[in-house]
Amino acid sequence: MLDRYDPRNWQISLEGVIHTLIVLGGALAVAFLVHWVAFAILRRLARTSDSSLDDAVVEAVRKPLRWAAFAFAIAVAAENDALVGQGWDSLARFLTPAVVGWVAYAVVRGLARGYEAQISGAEDPVAQRGRLTRIAILSRTVKVAIIIITVSLIMLNIPGVRDVGTTMLASAGLAALAVGAAAQPALKSLIAGLQMAMTQPLRIGDLVKVDGEAGRVEEIRMSYVTVRTWDERVLVVPTSRFLDQSFENWSRVDEKLTGPVMLHLDPIADVDPIRAEFERFVQAHDLWDGRNLQLLMTDAFPESIALRLSMSADTIGDLWTLRCAVREHMLAWLKENQPDALIRHRLEVPGGHSKAEEPSAP
Repeated sequence: MLDRYDPRNWQISLEGVIHTLIVLGGALAVAFLVHWVAFAILRRLARTSDSSLDDAVVEAVRKPLRWAAFAFAIAVAAENDALVGQGWDSLARFLTPAVVGWVAYAVVRGLARGYEAQISGAEDPVAQRGRLTRIAILSRTVKVAIIIITVSLIMLNIPGVRDVGTTMLASAGLAALAVGAAAQPALKSLIAGLQMAMTQPLRIGDLVKVDGEAGRVEEIRMSYVTVRTWDERVLVVPTSRFLDQSFENWSRVDEKLTGPVMLHLDPIADVDPIRAEFERFVQAHDLWDGRNLQLLMTDAFPESIALRLSMSADTIGDLWTLRCAVREHMLAWLKENQPDALIRHRLEVPGGHSKAEEPSAP
């Protein structure tokens, strides 16, 4: 039984081995030379063009096409040498779909990188984020489809797997129900990802507020979205969450926003000087974009009044810094110019705190 694996029983002559090595080595050498020359020409042509798309595609497919050239060379050698043909017939069924799938995957990756490089220089940041989001989601979808098809083609060449597939087709009804139930979460994520790419309720780089947390969208996957908050925490939110429930997108159209600073003062406060100082300070500040500037008394109670100081800035980060500066300046100005406008509550309650001393009797 094991005699077939004994090298002494192999019907291979020395001349045959030498012929096989010459044919196989020559085919591989020619394939390597052709690949090297072809990509030297393609790289030179890509450098002469103004677009970065062809550079990214050429660089992405260089290595996969080298192995594709080697596979083609072995196939040619198999036609001229029986020994090579025997081995290649067994491997070709698995290597051919793997190499073709690798090349297709590399082409999609190169196209995605090339388009991202082209978009990175766009002047409109909102349009740039939208295109980057669409490219990221669609490229991931196509790459997942290529992987699934490639693995399926490889596995169908395994006799045992093919037999299982035939058995499942015989009971198509049960198989369809089982596959549908098992694939429901994956299909829901796939549909949600495609809907996200088409409708774009949010994009990579948008500032959103979800579940009470605000942060920048870092990555959009088929099944989840990552949001990085100001304190560098990362929120992982299911993609369907942004399609099924409401959320805040602070940069949907552009980064320009208007934000408030609230001051709660004593009713004795003189509002006109406060308004004049607020407008003077903001108009002289570098971060104000000149769009919105207003002070309104939004509420009044017997013990306090509420002043809303609204201002605008070009970006969300600039608005946050401007609001903090206004809040700090106005409190300092009130302490110096209208100290009576600041509300003070001082209560002395006997036994109010265990560490407080009781007031002495008169």
